[in-house]
This record gives sequence, structure tokens and C-alpha cells, in this order.
Amino acid sequence: MRPRSPRPPVAGLMWLRQAAEARLRHTCEQSDGLPGYGWLLHDGLRFGAQEIRDRGLTLRTEFVKRPGGEHGGDWSWRVTARPESAGEQSPLLSLLFYVATDGQGTLQPHVEDTRLVSVTGTSEELGRFNITFHKPTTETGEALRYASYNHLEARSPGLHRLTDVVKSSLSNRFVYAAPGEAKRRYFAVDTDRALPGEPGQAPHSHLLLHQVTLTLPCRVEVTFESGSFAERPGSLVGAALSQELAGHVAAFEQRFEETFSLARKGFPPQQRRFAQAALSNMLGGMGYFHGSSVVQSAHSQHPLPYPEGPLFTAVPSRSFFPRGFLWDEGFHQLLLARWDPALSREVIAHWLDLMNAEGWIPREQILDDEARAKVPPEFILQHSEAANPPTLFLALRQLLREPGQGPAELSYLRSLFPRLHTWYEWYNTTQAGPLPYTFRWRGRDQDTDLFLNPKTLTSGLDDYPRASHPSPAERHLDLRCWMALASGVMAQVAERLGEPAAEYRRMEQVLRDNALLEQQHWAAQLGMFADYGNHSQAVGLEREKVVLGPGQPRHQVPTPRLVRVVRKPPQLQFVGALGYVSLFPFLLQLLRPDSPRLGSILGDMRSEQKLWTPYGLRSLARTSPLYMKHNTEHDPPYWRGPIWINMNYLAVGALHHYASLEGPYQQQAAALYQELRANLIANLHRQYRESGYLWEQYSDSTGKGQGCYPFTGWSALVVLVMAEEY
Repeated sequence: MRPRSPRPPVAGLMWLRQAAEARLRHTCEQSDGLPGYGWLLHDGLRFGAQEIRDRGLTLRTEFVKRPGGEHGGDWSWRVTARPESAGEQSPLLSLLFYVATDGQGTLQPHVEDTRLVSVTGTSEELGRFNITFHKPTTETGEALRYASYNHLEARSPGLHRLTDVVKSSLSNRFVYAAPGEAKRRYFAVDTDRALPGEPGQAPHSHLLLHQVTLTLPCRVEVTFESGSFAERPGSLVGAALSQELAGHVAAFEQRFEETFSLARKGFPPQQRRFAQAALSNMLGGMGYFHGSSVVQSAHSQHPLPYPEGPLFTAVPSRSFFPRGFLWDEGFHQLLLARWDPALSREVIAHWLDLMNAEGWIPREQILDDEARAKVPPEFILQHSEAANPPTLFLALRQLLREPGQGPAELSYLRSLFPRLHTWYEWYNTTQAGPLPYTFRWRGRDQDTDLFLNPKTLTSGLDDYPRASHPSPAERHLDLRCWMALASGVMAQVAERLGEPAAEYRRMEQVLRDNALLEQQHWAAQLGMFADYGNHSQAVGLEREKVVLGPGQPRHQVPTPRLVRVVRKPPQLQFVGALGYVSLFPFLLQLLRPDSPRLGSILGDMRSEQKLWTPYGLRSLARTSPLYMKHNTEHDPPYWRGPIWINMNYLAVGALHHYASLEGPYQQQAAALYQELRANLIANLHRQYRESGYLWEQYSDSTGKGQGCYPFTGWSALVVLVMAEEY
């Protein structure tokens, strides 16, 4: 837990199941292989309940915030630990609660014997505060018969190294000696074996840690009390905390039903709990980051740090992608805007505040040590010509539909408008295509010898097949459709504010013109919408031939690389890759309901040889030459077959749209809508039930979750699919 601050104090929990070796749990690491963890309930503001299933035990963590005073108010945490199965000797568990500063503020420990009883602290944002580590109890609140205590005071090079500091201080010289039981040796924090600081600076984080070692089941509570909360009704512990938690649970469940109506739609309790967890994990995974991107600009010879700034944002996966992604965030806010429009407006404003004078927003926000610790060094550098799909316009369109748009919402739009206009114009100028009203993603991979198909990371669709030989002649269908959406939303905002809107409307009308769209992107021979560029289908990866030099030993020859061979020279043509990109005029609802192209798309979607699976729409048709093909020897397919939930959400929404409009394909769209929606909900719920997680993507052959987990970014859009909110 932390306040929104560039240099915050933080409080947190580590745990250690006592065994022959010390296996400390702290940050969420996929290598831990936990059977399941995540928020069950989280309202994004004042309370949350989480369940963590580790081998042999279950931890339930709960928190409540009680507003009051000048610095946000009080917090209480409760951790309940239970054995996974009864009958065996109760495992010995250590809970390690800590508080740490990060360069500003003070912490003063209060120790009785070996027990850290409390910490008094100060910081700029929180003023004076007190954190109390209450004695452990049973689940019914009775005092535990026995527990062992240890504590640690240490320095760390930064908050991202706290785990390392604690691990380095562990020793198994301690003995757990409960009356009437055999003595057991256990690991505990001992002396501070200081880690080296970062180059050129001394360790600046101050860490205080309270360790309690006990048998299961047990319960431990920790309270944070603000020094400015003068009229406190009493400490939020024990029965008072239980009562407060019960009230928040009831309020959450009522609000969830009022917002999404899943009970009214007939979903059973198990599926409603799944949806609550999906929303809660997106809310619970939100983060406040502060720092600067490293940017390579056309205006400078060498990379330079971007100006420092904050970002309050949802993230795709706190365990694997603990940072902001521009194109992910628009999808995140579709869900969050329905739960808490004010929260969503705040997040969008944070993103737009990261814009430079030209209108560019870095597509990945790698701002602090937590984020950098999860990013390979070669991906940290951002390029100022690189775009990302402007999905924040999806979220803004949703916010414009919210009822009760009053003076505050109008004032908010007015404050955004100059940035929105600058951002919109940046796309129109820097991502313009070779012909009027066409667009081209910049920043494609240039090493055409090593990639089967050079990637287009800027599109968000990474390895989705584009023209085999990148060139300025390319026309990218998906970006053109994104700009049609952006133009329409800009027109709406301008009209709402009384600003000139005619140019936005004109641009929207041109980009929505089906005749021009077909002229630029309909591949008649392929029977689909497509990209256009310098392309050859006859490419493959082959092992390069290595010739031994005279007298050269074979063991000195490097392993031959897989390199691309082009068996037929490229030429300017449409790219034959049926998949998500081909669907964009449908996904963003640009096609007229009577367009024969709509009928072709619906047919391709329902074809099991092409895009249809029992689990959702696959990203690339099985008939595509690059379906499930590796891009390099070590670069497996990513957007070349697997099922992605953000695009399936757009597909379900588009089917719902066309099912509501009169036209020759209305009934076909309505039938596909029901079928695709049911498939998505059933598979995501089934995979969650079996694995404990929502996943980054899903196999198009088995439906199994794959990629990183828990992925409660855009995969959480399943909640809106269940609610039929598009």
C-alpha cells in the first residue's frame, strides 16, 4: 500500500512457509507457480479482499480505508491464514509486515523485547502517522496461545530491492518453542547485511519489518492511523473491522448488480463471483508511477530522459507488465468508466498530461524502478515517431454517453480539448500514408533478414502479418479505422463544447465513406479488407549455410542462424492475411448495414477453417500462410492464431450493433452475437475455474489460457460481455 507520491512510504506483506529452505514470497512472480491469487472484491477506493493460495495454505488479506483528517484518513489490514487441509501437523508460517520510506520522511520503531509493536512516522503527503502491529488471534478474535517474534531495521538501495534485503538477512538459527510441542527451527530476519547502493549513491530506503511466526489457523491485524484524524471513533480492529468489512462487501455487491445486472440476466453465483474478481483485479492492479521515459527523438543525436511526471493508470498485469501501455489503457477504461466514471476521467487526464509539445505520448510508460525491473533493457528506449492505437477515444466515447453530464464534466472536457486536438493532429501528420486519407504505422522492424515478417509493435498487434518488405508505400487498414473513430469522437467533444467541429466531421465522413474504404483497402481477389504494401507471400526461414575456413575446427564455427529467404520478389499488392486487421471496418462499425462486405466478413468470422473457434475468434485465419508460424527461431507466434479478448470484445459489440440495424445481415449478426458471446463467457469462466487466473490470450485449439497471468487488463472485458455493455 502506498500514497500517490513520487517518493512514498510504503507498507506491505511478505510471507514464508517454514521448511528446509527459505522460500520467501513477496512480489507476484509467475515463477512461483501459485495455484491462484488475486482480488475477490475491490471497490477501487476504500476496501478490498484478496485470496492467495500457496502450497499448503490459504491467505485472505482484507483492507478498509476510513476517511478523516487532512491526509486521507486511517487504514486497517487483516490477514487470515488457514491450512489447505486438516489432519496434518499444522504448518509453521511467518508473516512479515513492513513499512519503508523511499528517500523522504522518517520512521521511528517502538520495540518491546523482540517484538516491533509499532512505528511512528512522518511524510510530506501523510503528515504524522502511527502503524500498529496487533498481536495475532484466532479467527474468532481470541488470543493465540503462542507466537514467536522477530524484527529488522535495514537500509535498501530502493523499494525495488526490499525482497533482496530481507532475503539477505534471513537466518535459521531461531527456535519455535510452543509449550507442549516439539521445538522447531525456523528462518527469521536477523541482522542487516546491507546491499550495495546503486552506482554513485548510498542506500536511501529505510525499512522496518515485523515478523510473527505461528501455526495455522491464525489472524493478524495492522492499523495505520493518521495524526490529523482528531475525531476518530475508535481503532478499526477486531469486531469494529469485521463490521466495517461486512458493510463494504454488501455495498460492493449491491453496486455491482446495479452496474452490470448479472443476476437479473440469469448468471449463477459462481459466474457472478468470477466477474466480480475480474473487475476487482483490474481495480486492485492500478498503480501510481512517477519518473521519466528514455526517449530517442529526431531532434537529438542520443537518447534523453523525458521530463519527469506521474501516471495513475491500470496495468495489463501487475506481476508481468507493471506499467502503463497506451493502447491497453483505452480498453481498461471501457470497464472502469462504467464502474467509476470519475476514476476513469482522472486516469485519462494523467495519460494526456504525458504528451510532449508535438502531441506524442510514449506508448509504454517505464517510469520507475518497479517498472524497469520487469523490462528487458532493449525495450526501455522509446522512439518519438512511434504511435500506438488511440484507444483512449473508445473510453472518451463511453464517457460522453454517461447520463448526467453537468458543468463539472463540461469543464473536464474543456481542459482536455487542447491536448486531444494536438494528439489527433499528431496522428494525422506523423502517421499519414502515401495517398490522401490513408495511414501508415511508423516504426516497423527494419532487419528484414532475420524476421519472417517484420513486426509492427506500434500497431499493438506486434507480429500480425503486414507487408513482407516495409516501405513508405504501405497503407494500414487498422490505423485508418482508428482515425475514423478518433475523428467522430473529436467532433462530438467539439460540438459539446461549442468549438469548431466541421473539420472533424468532414474527416469522419470521408473515413467512413464505404466507397473510398473499398477503393483503398478491399482486396477483390482475396475477398477481404487488407493492408497494402510491398509484399511477397513466398518467404520462409532457413538455416544459413556456414562454410568452414581452411583448417578451421568445426567446434569454432558459430551455430548457423535461421534467416529469411525470399523465393519470389515482392511487389506492391494487398497483403493476404485474414485476421483481426481484416475485420477492422466491422469491429469499429464503419460498414453500412447493407454493405455486401459485411456479409463477407460475417462468413469469414463463422468459418472454422478461418476465424471461428468454440472459444472465440482467432487472431489469424488457419488458411493464412503465417498462421502459428514463428517469426524467428526464438520468437513464437503471438498475434498469429491465439484468441485475444480485447478484439473479441469489439467483435461482440459490433455484432450487437449490426443485429440492432435493419439490413440483409441483421439476423445473421444476431445469431453470431449470441453464439460468440456464449463461447467467450463459457471458456474464460472455465479457464478461471480450472487455473485460478484470467490469461493474456487463449489457445485457438484448446481454449486454454496462455501467455502471462494473472492478466486482468483487457481480458477483464469479459465482464462487459456478460453485462452486454458495448
